Amino acid sequence: MSIKKILVPLDGSKNSMRGLDEAIYLARQCHATITGLYVIPLSKPQTDSQISYVEKHLLQNASKFMSKAKKRSAQNGIDFSDMVIYGDEGSKIVNYANSKKFDMIVIGSRGMGSIKETFLGSTSNFVLHKSKLPVLIVK
Repeated sequence: MSIKKILVPLDGSKNSMRGLDEAIYLARQCHATITGLYVIPLSKPQTDSQISYVEKHLLQNASKFMSKAKKRSAQNGIDFSDMVIYGDEGSKIVNYANSKKFDMIVIGSRGMGSIKETFLGSTSNFVLHKSKLPVLIVK
């Protein structure tokens, strides 16, 4: 299997940045590119005038996280592109990865939520079980 396109869901957490670091390592080994994906867990507004304060805050955070990820990737000689989408995180990550024909997903884990998600966060757990692509979960 050849790895040329890696998808890294980012939310700005330490775990997602560890996922990015692992993706950078893999990308260097395979001469691959990385796409950072930030999912805003809201419905997309119909017009710019309908953007709420919360949404503006999330968009600003997304921009900040993506520029940090782009800089970190560039420092390691890796091409990085970013994408911000709206909706349910898990299903949007899986659908985006499939539609854009990525070779693998590298996602950080989080130890939050219910008992079944003691070791994996709900989003990483969903992606792991629903994706048809290889998924690397970074703790």
